[in-house]
Amino acid sequence: MANGWARDGAVQEQIDDTVADALKLARLRLAEGAGSEICEDCGERIPEARRKALPASRTCVSCQAIRDGRWRQAGINRRGSKDSQLR
Repeated sequence: MANGWARDGAVQEQIDDTVADALKLARLRLAEGAGSEICEDCGERIPEARRKALPASRTCVSCQAIRDGRWRQAGINRRGSKDSQLR
């Protein structure tokens, strides 16, 4: 399928690149190393179930939810309009 000035398969390549970038980012955000029994943020004890599920965790569920809420993704915008690409 032709897509203006783009060659065939360009849209799928953009989708593949976006997915690959998201996976790379997710892997970078995974905690590594030894975990902690005490939350780094609030000082409360991290439940045993969380430490079993995520041995490298350093925060409790509540504090991790707050951290995740502050996360803002910055990256390449591959969804630019055709008009902006022609300028």
